Amino acid sequence: MLAFGLGVVFFRNPVTNAMSLVICFVFLSAIFVMLDAFFIGIIQILVYAGAVMVLFLFIIMLLNIRAERSRRLNFTAIGGGSLVIAAFLGALTKVLSSSAVFQMTKPPLENPGFSDVQALGLKLFSVYNLPFQVIGVLLLVATIGAVVISKRELK
Repeated sequence: MLAFGLGVVFFRNPVTNAMSLVICFVFLSAIFVMLDAFFIGIIQILVYAGAVMVLFLFIIMLLNIRAERSRRLNFTAIGGGSLVIAAFLGALTKVLSSSAVFQMTKPPLENPGFSDVQALGLKLFSVYNLPFQVIGVLLLVATIGAVVISKRELK
């Protein structure tokens, strides 16, 4: 997963970057399945590797890839990114070295009469209904914006 994550950052072709991201999503789904979160693993594949990546690929195809290939590397951004990566890896090492991370247990369900999927659905469409709808509108506006920006004038 880490190798494909680095591929997302370092490959020069945007389609190759997107495909590396899809493989990262698949590996993340496998991690959820190993943690006995089967529903979240399947939703990870359906929503992110499916729908969101179709949106990404649609926007990538609207971009002018030839203009992006002619750009030169920005070494200041590479240095800053390397510092951020080093800080993240240091914090990750510190968190993983503590023993409290491995002693966590699953919290009990709020209503044991429901399954995980039913409890998630009730929470999503009752407590978190407004943020769920706002994210849907935000994705729609982003897609419309990408189409409007990439639209070329006909002569």
